[in-house]
Amino acid sequence: MQKRTLGANLHVSAIGLGCMGMSSGFGAPADKQEMIDLSRTAVDRGVTLFDTAQVYGPFTNEELVGEALEPVREQVVIATKFGFDLESGGGGLDSRPETINRSVEGSLKRLRTDTIDLLYQHRVDPNVPIEDVAGTVKELIEAGKVRHFGLSEAGVQTIRRAHAVQPVTTLQSEYSLWWREPEEAILPTLEELGIGFIPFSPLGKGFLTGKIDENTEFADGDFRNTVPRFVDREARKANLAFVDLLTTIAERKDATPAQIALAWLLGQKPWIVPIPGTTKLHRLEENITAADVELTPDDLREIAEAQIDARGGRYAEANQRMIDR
Repeated sequence: MQKRTLGANLHVSAIGLGCMGMSSGFGAPADKQEMIDLSRTAVDRGVTLFDTAQVYGPFTNEELVGEALEPVREQVVIATKFGFDLESGGGGLDSRPETINRSVEGSLKRLRTDTIDLLYQHRVDPNVPIEDVAGTVKELIEAGKVRHFGLSEAGVQTIRRAHAVQPVTTLQSEYSLWWREPEEAILPTLEELGIGFIPFSPLGKGFLTGKIDENTEFADGDFRNTVPRFVDREARKANLAFVDLLTTIAERKDATPAQIALAWLLGQKPWIVPIPGTTKLHRLEENITAADVELTPDDLREIAEAQIDARGGRYAEANQRMIDR
């Protein structure tokens, strides 16, 4: 597996593993032992970046990741996130310094580690100055409990303000062929400041694999049942144009649409590390192998000239309100 550098000195595999779906988000949790085995297989195949969060479950995904990676802890980079009120039952945003400190102690125990390699603010809390958040994480870094600071779904001004207090190693936000908004202002800002970028949902929440069409039914508890792009079947039908494009290129490359989508992301910047999630071994192998797919300038030009616009919103309204601008 190729390596990439995020920020000044966080070295990770070119493709990471998003672990959320093992425990939540897509219906019933997957079998725990199977997910432990899958995670360890990922390590054997060269994956070093594993992404989790307190809210996944909540807490159960951190516990799973901690158990799975404990025997190989020195070989991997574990990223987790704080930022939600998970104690009162309210579930709203909460990035107060006391909450950050308390939640980090819980994450350390669940992850079975002394240090969190990469700690994200999961969503920007409008009620807490980002300087206070960055300052709290800076203290945690100085105490040896955290190594690197990250932000998720943060806007340009928030990134700049946080970075001035504690250098931000990486930003995590959605980015894929069907969600390219980060190209407008986020990517230029990250390049200017020397911050890495970790796209989540790099396969469009599964859509860009080519295994979903307008007739696909999702399980109870699958969050895609609330996402406008998936709820609107006409939008799904229109968005199959992305899959058609990827399939055309994939056939020439003896690859899959998912591999072309990941290779396209890797080709945008050398400091981009996508984290596709999966619960299936064959999908893990498919995603990892995408790092070996090379897109030519002609391939990239074909994608650029297609100019396909995605139909439908990427979030339900309640989640959309949590996105920082």
